[in-house]
Amino acid sequence: MTEEIEFILDSTQESMEGSIAHLEKSFLNIRAGKASPAMLGSVFVDYYGSATPLSQIAKISVPDARTITLQPFEKNMLHTIEKAIMVANIGFNPMNNGDLIIISVPPLTEERRRDLAKQAKSEAEDAKIGIRNARKDANTEIKKLEKEGTSEDLCKNAEEEVQVLTNSFIKKIDEHLVHKEAEIMKV
Repeated sequence: MTEEIEFILDSTQESMEGSIAHLEKSFLNIRAGKASPAMLGSVFVDYYGSATPLSQIAKISVPDARTITLQPFEKNMLHTIEKAIMVANIGFNPMNNGDLIIISVPPLTEERRRDLAKQAKSEAEDAKIGIRNARKDANTEIKKLEKEGTSEDLCKNAEEEVQVLTNSFIKKIDEHLVHKEAEIMKV
């Protein structure tokens, strides 16, 4: 295979891996009933005028499956952090005891589990779209090479290689989705 085709295949694989990584990150934000510090990953706090991730201004710990505790590095940030959690609209009601912020993670209802499963499916579908777009871009580049004089057989083989990559990444997405749905629906 020519260098150009190798480059196209490598960049396509890299792009598809990026879609999988994005999916995994999205799945972390979909809670499955038990407490996790990742649930607060989308919370940003106004820290002296700049939006700062919660994890950079407080120690986040999970003492049990239904509780998250936050210990701010600066005590005067307690109310600001509490307010930021409320504003983030992630369904938590933080309690402040003067030293810590305690969040009780409510158990998921059946309806909420179904909604989260739908959300997971939607994220998986977005990832599949990303994979298909990478395939389309690669095939377009391969067709350009064919017009520029690269052998038809080499281009045909490269397109088949891209399809094999696409199929393997779509399968990975489906596996991630099955795992996440099982995690969400488990009571």
